[in-house]
Amino acid sequence: MVGTRKFSFIKKVGWVLAAMLLLGMLLPERFQMPVRNAGKASFHPQSFWYYPWGKSGTHKGVDIFAPKGEAVMAASDGLVLYTGNWKMGGKVVCILSAQWRIHYYAHLNAIQTHTGQWRSAGALIGSVGTSGNAEGKAPHLHYSILSLIPLPYRIDTSPQGWKKMFYLDPVEKLQKLYE
Repeated sequence: MVGTRKFSFIKKVGWVLAAMLLLGMLLPERFQMPVRNAGKASFHPQSFWYYPWGKSGTHKGVDIFAPKGEAVMAASDGLVLYTGNWKMGGKVVCILSAQWRIHYYAHLNAIQTHTGQWRSAGALIGSVGTSGNAEGKAPHLHYSILSLIPLPYRIDTSPQGWKKMFYLDPVEKLQKLYE
């Protein structure tokens, strides 16, 4: 009897998790430029998955250049999962958005949000800086989009190409804003 109840509970939890996963995949994603006053000329269209790239080997995002202190806003609606200092990224913010994507904002000068906070697209989360391994370089935001759901069809033979199943090209999204 106890085993049957336990199995029934596990089954219900499984259904709830499956429903949450599906709902997260179906939610539409609003998207906007994450740096105030930045435009098409603020980032290089071929910087995603550029190789070789310093200690990380391959550049898994896009650098959006702007004056130090320029506002960084949430590119999409989401839940702030992490704020703080993180290895090469320096001051970073990670936000979970629709479709189980994590938006990673790095090299910030200041962080203007905190873990657990909901941020709508366009809400202030920090400012452009040179923290982490960007110290001594031009101020910029390193922006990446990671998928928590592996996308194996994206794998290719480029250096670290197997990791492409977890990284989406933010340049594609940014360029669509200017079409």
